[in-house]
Amino acid sequence: MRLFASITSAQCVLRSFGPGDAAQLVECFRSQVVYGPVSTGRIEPNYPKVCGHQGNVLDIKWNPFIDNIIASCSEDTSVRIWEIPEGGLKRNMTEALLELHGHSRRVGLVEWHPTTNNILFSAGYDYKVLIWNLDIGEPVKMIDCHTDVILCMSFNTDGSLLTTTCKDKKLRVIEPRSGRVLQEANCKNHRVNRVVFLGNMKRLLTTGVSRWNTRQIALWDQEDLSMPMIEEEIDGLSGLLFPFYDADTHMLYLAGKGDGNIRYYEISTEKPYLSYLMEFRSPAPQKGLGVMPKHGLDVSACEVFRFYKLVTLKGLIEPISMIVPRRSDSYQEDIYPMTPGTEPALTPDEWLGGINRDPVLMSLKEGYKKSSKVVFKAPIREKKSVVVNGIDLLENVPPRTENELLRMFFRQQDEIRRLKEELAQKDIRLRQLQLELKNLRNNPKNC
Repeated sequence: MRLFASITSAQCVLRSFGPGDAAQLVECFRSQVVYGPVSTGRIEPNYPKVCGHQGNVLDIKWNPFIDNIIASCSEDTSVRIWEIPEGGLKRNMTEALLELHGHSRRVGLVEWHPTTNNILFSAGYDYKVLIWNLDIGEPVKMIDCHTDVILCMSFNTDGSLLTTTCKDKKLRVIEPRSGRVLQEANCKNHRVNRVVFLGNMKRLLTTGVSRWNTRQIALWDQEDLSMPMIEEEIDGLSGLLFPFYDADTHMLYLAGKGDGNIRYYEISTEKPYLSYLMEFRSPAPQKGLGVMPKHGLDVSACEVFRFYKLVTLKGLIEPISMIVPRRSDSYQEDIYPMTPGTEPALTPDEWLGGINRDPVLMSLKEGYKKSSKVVFKAPIREKKSVVVNGIDLLENVPPRTENELLRMFFRQQDEIRRLKEELAQKDIRLRQLQLELKNLRNNPKNC
């Protein structure tokens, strides 16, 4: 009998949220990772939010090494870094720790490097992937091999390889520092949507749609994308399938947008490679899912994975815990091997210099202790042109749609407001200097 054939699922209502309040989901994660369980029930309508973007927020990602730092990207073409204060939000947060401008169109994806501190990837609707060094607050590399919108990004364990799916129906494995495409698959029969690296197995798993418009998953050899190793049809529903992989237990979780269930599989290096186990069922459809980091799980309850399910119809966030039933109260080393911890293995300069290194591992036996000494420090920089690979990323690009025109208008309004404030401060300073000069002239001692 397989280890996870009898895995169970437990759920409880955490909080009730208004639709679209992604910042409250951020605060929920923050509370549980750092401070432990949070109170349940409906929150106040004026609960503070992170609301500094000028357009819809399209993606958010937690910094894997600093619990209270998140990256977000938006339709306003910017990427922003936020620091959630100790104790949580007390008021609406509108000022970001760092604003990153380099894309000419909306930014749909952000992804932190898995082993290097302060290296962030962003993918925009300008078909470019920018690599940001947050120590200096500038893009240092640009990957420009895509011919359409990038749908998904995923790293291998040490971050030496990046895989992407794209609207041009191609699956790519890329060396991120050089931008060189190592492998490419033209997926005509299996239209890929999402992709995930399967740990150190040198395998990729994609979700997509078959030629008969049925949802499908495919397993690939990362060194040979000429043909998938296996393809398996899931069902005939239309929602996107999101894959989540747990490298510690070799478990794959599949959750569909608009579905109420989560399927789970065991991945192995030998045939049949993919073994279906069970599924969690719920009548409430999910709009999106977040995942708790390993060091935030309840080890004493043998919890191996925890989702945070956004239920739009009910306006709430629902935790779903995957628990392995064990009678013993002792630490279960077979389901909790050493796992990537909160210490980075590389600095940005080391990684950009060509060094690869596996993650720094930690044990969950003693429970999670916040021992990471990494602190995010925003660089001080002046506004200037952003040049990557000889291209100025901030040169004027004419808007293509009415929405882009509006976003450009709002950005200009913000710039005008900033300049007016700066001018008002200089006027005040000028009047002060004039008054001081007048006082000096009227002082009889100076005569």
